[in-house]
Amino acid sequence: MFPEYDIIVVGAGHAGCEAAASAANLGSKVLLITMNMQTIAQMSCNPAMGGIAKGQIVREIDALGGYSGIVTDLSMIQFRMLNRSKGPAMWSPRAQSDRMMFAARWREMLEKTPNVDFYQDMVKGLVIKDGRAVGVLTGLGHEIKSKAVVLTNGTFLNGIIHIGEKNFGGGRVAEKAATGITEQLVSLGFESDRLKTGTPPRIDGRSLDYSKMEEQPGDEEITGFSFSPVQRPTKQRSCWITYTNQKVHDILKTGFDRSPMFSGRIDGVGPRYCPSIEDKINRFAERDRHQLFIEPEGWDTVEIYVNGFSTSLPEETQYEALRIVPGFENVRIFRPGYAIEYDFFPPTQLTNTLETKLISGLFFAGQINGTTGYEEAACQGLMAGINAHQKVKGLAPVILKRSEAYIGVLVDDLINKGTQEPYRMFTSRAEFRTLLRQDNADLRLTPLSHKLGLASDERMSAVKEKESSVSKIKSLLKEIAFEPEEVNGYLLLLNSSPISEKQRAEKILLRPDVELKDMMAHIPKLQESLHSFSADSIEQAAIQVKYEVYIEKEKELVRRMSQLEDLEIPESFDFKKIQSLGNEAREKLTRIRPRTLGQASRISGINPSDVQILMVYMGR
Repeated sequence: MFPEYDIIVVGAGHAGCEAAASAANLGSKVLLITMNMQTIAQMSCNPAMGGIAKGQIVREIDALGGYSGIVTDLSMIQFRMLNRSKGPAMWSPRAQSDRMMFAARWREMLEKTPNVDFYQDMVKGLVIKDGRAVGVLTGLGHEIKSKAVVLTNGTFLNGIIHIGEKNFGGGRVAEKAATGITEQLVSLGFESDRLKTGTPPRIDGRSLDYSKMEEQPGDEEITGFSFSPVQRPTKQRSCWITYTNQKVHDILKTGFDRSPMFSGRIDGVGPRYCPSIEDKINRFAERDRHQLFIEPEGWDTVEIYVNGFSTSLPEETQYEALRIVPGFENVRIFRPGYAIEYDFFPPTQLTNTLETKLISGLFFAGQINGTTGYEEAACQGLMAGINAHQKVKGLAPVILKRSEAYIGVLVDDLINKGTQEPYRMFTSRAEFRTLLRQDNADLRLTPLSHKLGLASDERMSAVKEKESSVSKIKSLLKEIAFEPEEVNGYLLLLNSSPISEKQRAEKILLRPDVELKDMMAHIPKLQESLHSFSADSIEQAAIQVKYEVYIEKEKELVRRMSQLEDLEIPESFDFKKIQSLGNEAREKLTRIRPRTLGQASRISGINPSDVQILMVYMGR
């Protein structure tokens, strides 16, 4: 009934979809197995992509040939560039999506991708032969063979849903949990643990009074996520902001004795940076209100997502508390909020290709690795799909450095440090964030993607054209000079000191309050010189000019640190024989088996003196 596949991808969430697409586009024959064909690329929680650091990841996925950026642009109902008031390293795109359209577009793109087959069934086990993953066993009794397997099980592994004192098995509400895989992997020697995540109630938007809330419209300019020419919306839907209050908190507290989180019925650790509303009012008792974002679920639905009100309290407590929120006095609930507890496998059991150390040809991606968020899952799926393809075709692995991409930071963090709570990406996790901006993801990663065969010739040509345009703009900014009368009117508008003698455009642009687009709008001479260049190239040139000193400092730091990254540790290296290392260092180095000295230096518990000992020993 089934041919032998190059790669089987288990699970069709964000990680599974990107894994299937990347491996298939590279030329592998892929089978994507899901328990429900109707929930491919389902946005299980909030109907949004991007945000702080997450937006950078989506742009990196796009530059590497993934689909998430394109799908988001095609399905967005609102776009905002967050942190515009800060430096460009902090700018982060975020989009509200039409939930149903997002999933439909994803499925449509996958179905149009050659080499992707689909099958609806539950995978209950793996076929392991001589320490290699060579297929899967399904609930309907099929054994399907492959050369590699990518597990992207999300929250489905032995998932338990909690609402107040009620709990029942499930991977999402109204969808059954997946069983069998955890037990088999543990029997093979894998370590597993439990984590928790949650979701807010879904609300009937017709029952809300928006006049009591603050409107939050989208940006006038929709930059989007994809670097390819994608048709983006010409109109947007607003989101809204309201707040809890002390009365809301008092009502919520009445349900604490029936809360699965406080009663100990949930063993898994929840996300610290996206806590439930009961966790927030417990941990931040001094705050008398918390912000709630009222987010539409699509163009043509009245369903509303209450961002900031994740909860697993009893339904009646959720309802009574929401009725006190301004604008929610007549609220109707479509579905109560709930928490879900599920199995994950600490990611220190993986290599930097996301392949497991114990079983060859077996890759993990997404929440199975302890991460939270669509974006974190999608980028892992992309890298697992790429590396599964490289593995079965006998090609070199693809590993992104911390200095090359947020994706590189994420994978490096997971395999070296592991995680005790759901891992979420932040800009603060990246030590080279001035280099890893959302605006230059195409310049950083498209050459690699094109070399692999994921990015088209057209995408590569666009990057080369952008690089050329940016270079020309920077040259023009060095050449063009203004007389005082040409520029002082603009400077006075900014309350910036006027000039008294001729000055080059580049020097004026270096002032902190000056923006190149504004200069062009107020100085005809500059507008005339740069009018033929795209807005994207103009922004890129301005960033490179204004932040050149910081960019060069980070590049120098990368060059210094690369000395450690280039010192490879042989696979057979025996850390236990180095008696000068402490017991903890020897145990962790043996368990994680770092590929380079740079990777070794980032393992929790490994200190600089341990690295020095390794350098001396390997020098011998």
